[in-house]
Amino acid sequence: MNADEKSLTERLIELEIRYAHLSEQAEELNDEVVLCHRRLDGLERENRRLQDALKSLAPDTPESPDE
Repeated sequence: MNADEKSLTERLIELEIRYAHLSEQAEELNDEVVLCHRRLDGLERENRRLQDALKSLAPDTPESPDE
């Protein structure tokens, strides 16, 4: 193997290593996005539940003009 082939082989190995790390990071980021989306969905459901509870405590009362 001459110097050019060795250099290309080393570069290819380095690129494969970088690709593997980037691929792993992309998967970890995707997992985090999915987790955040689930948390957001849960918070939205909880917010709706709390809004409904508040509405049931204060039935249709007209707002004062000052509000």
